[in-house]
Amino acid sequence: MFTGIITDVGEIISLAPKAQGQLHRLRIACRYDRATIADGASIACNGVCLTVVASGVEGGRTWFDVDAGAETLRMTTAKDWKQGKKLNLERALKVGDELGGHIVAGHVDGIAVIVSRDDLPDMAKFDLRAPRDLAKFIAAKGSVTLDGVSLTVNTAVSDMLSVTIIPHTLQVTTLGRWQAGTEINLEVDLMARYAARLTEMK
Repeated sequence: MFTGIITDVGEIISLAPKAQGQLHRLRIACRYDRATIADGASIACNGVCLTVVASGVEGGRTWFDVDAGAETLRMTTAKDWKQGKKLNLERALKVGDELGGHIVAGHVDGIAVIVSRDDLPDMAKFDLRAPRDLAKFIAAKGSVTLDGVSLTVNTAVSDMLSVTIIPHTLQVTTLGRWQAGTEINLEVDLMARYAARLTEMK
């Protein structure tokens, strides 16, 4: 479980396809203390919950290895990740941690696309198109997770939504690199999904 509050920006330093393209082994450099990363730990990478299978230190930088399986490659932007790609990272919640964003599972529901970017003084407004089957879970003033970042939805009309990114978030995440056409990992709010399901069952 995560909160959508990014704690580091990592970099893919190697990527090795395995098993006829059905599995990718990624090595990601980060600033986390190597001693705090255990095999089997969960780390959200651009919103995708991945399991650490190895870790170490090389050249003064901590690294960890994760495997992205066939379903992850099908459902997320991981299919297009390459060496040098920057990733928003978040460690899994521990008991007693502050819930600064909203409850995030790290299970990406689909891929949204940036339609437009409007640079404002110190901020940026983005319009995105979500998959139609996910749009019903997105509401104005509700929460959404985009590339692992917990954000508040400004507007939601049909399959379009907009978000405004504050200066701090632009500086400490990869969101400042977003441009029209960028594909984004989207996780809808768990509470919205459950509410919709309860409505369907009535």
